[in-house]
Amino acid sequence: MMVGMNREGSIGRVEFMSNFKSVVERLRALENDRRNLLLEIEELKKMADSKAKALESEVGMLREEVKSLRVLLGAEEEPAVDEEQQQKKKPRK
Repeated sequence: MMVGMNREGSIGRVEFMSNFKSVVERLRALENDRRNLLLEIEELKKMADSKAKALESEVGMLREEVKSLRVLLGAEEEPAVDEEQQQKKKPRK
């Protein structure tokens, strides 16, 4: 009986070590994936920030162009209510 128990114990230990090794490998792979995803997120955030800054600049230039065209057309005053304010005043359903 002692021999049988010893053999079963060895098989159990081999199985445990195999499962343990698989878990460790899985953890390493997941940590690597996590690290790569965090790096990608940071790059995407930088790209989004850059794009937002470019759009802000473009919007500023367009506003200046509108002002210049109004001056050229003799409509120096800006309208009292712009489109954004009109949207806010519309009743919501």
